[in-house]
Amino acid sequence: MINSSQVSYFTFGAYFELGLLKYFVFVIIMSLYILILCSNLLLIVVICVNRSLHEPMYMFLCSLFVNELYGSTGLFPLLLLQILSDIHTVSASFCYLQIFCLYTYANVQFYNLAVMSYDRYLAICCPLQYNTRMTANKITFLIAVTWLFPLLAIVVMISLNSSLQLCGNLIDRLFCDNYSVVKLTCSDTTVNNIYGLIYTFTIIAVLPTVIFYTYIKILKVCFSGSKQTRQKAASTCTPHLLSLLNFSFGCIFEVVQSRFDMSHTPIIVRIFLSLYFLTCQPLFNPLMYGLNLTKIRIVCKSLVFGKM
Repeated sequence: MINSSQVSYFTFGAYFELGLLKYFVFVIIMSLYILILCSNLLLIVVICVNRSLHEPMYMFLCSLFVNELYGSTGLFPLLLLQILSDIHTVSASFCYLQIFCLYTYANVQFYNLAVMSYDRYLAICCPLQYNTRMTANKITFLIAVTWLFPLLAIVVMISLNSSLQLCGNLIDRLFCDNYSVVKLTCSDTTVNNIYGLIYTFTIIAVLPTVIFYTYIKILKVCFSGSKQTRQKAASTCTPHLLSLLNFSFGCIFEVVQSRFDMSHTPIIVRIFLSLYFLTCQPLFNPLMYGLNLTKIRIVCKSLVFGKM
């Protein structure tokens, strides 16, 4: 029996021999990563540079795009290296670092979407009080909570898991995953399980409640309001709802991939389920918000094509 401090590396078991096809896969994955970097960076620059976009909704969007750059960088560089490599291993310290990056990305994304739903609720249901209730200090506080609380929670989780004794080092995934590492343990995981349940219950109890409550209020205003109110709600809430739906699909795929036996599933399906959560959200959000929000669309056109 060895503990995690004695495990110098982990081996990924989900990769398979591609032959010369690995260079084609590398180019495809690299293209996706470049597209994610460029699209998210473009919208971050657009929001930061243009003063007309220095509004609460766009500040929260900027936080969302920064998080997507962070999460993508936690996945793609190592993934690209593994595709070209013949020996699919990673050091233990780097594996825990990747777990930290990917789990904080997922948590910050959820917090961000909840805060954005609260912002839309104030804008649509309390338009006259919006500027007084969504102050600069409140925006700063919400963004700080969105980032700091998940970071601290995942630091505690990694600290608990890194002290576990492990009986192996084979991870049946394309990247490091906390659940896969914990499955290798030979020691008692009661404390880890209790902490995980408490944190998961806290998230499930608070964040979905905020989202459901805000959208019930928004729907009530839409049904009882004017046509202009309904149009405003549709234009600003549609991208957010689609992003929530995409995020939910990603969470479901990740749970299915991690918690259930997928050995009889075709390897291509398993790879798709593994990468959906960490690829489609960073690709989907810039496209959705960039096309649907008029202010962002106009500024992007002026930056890319020049002012008419």
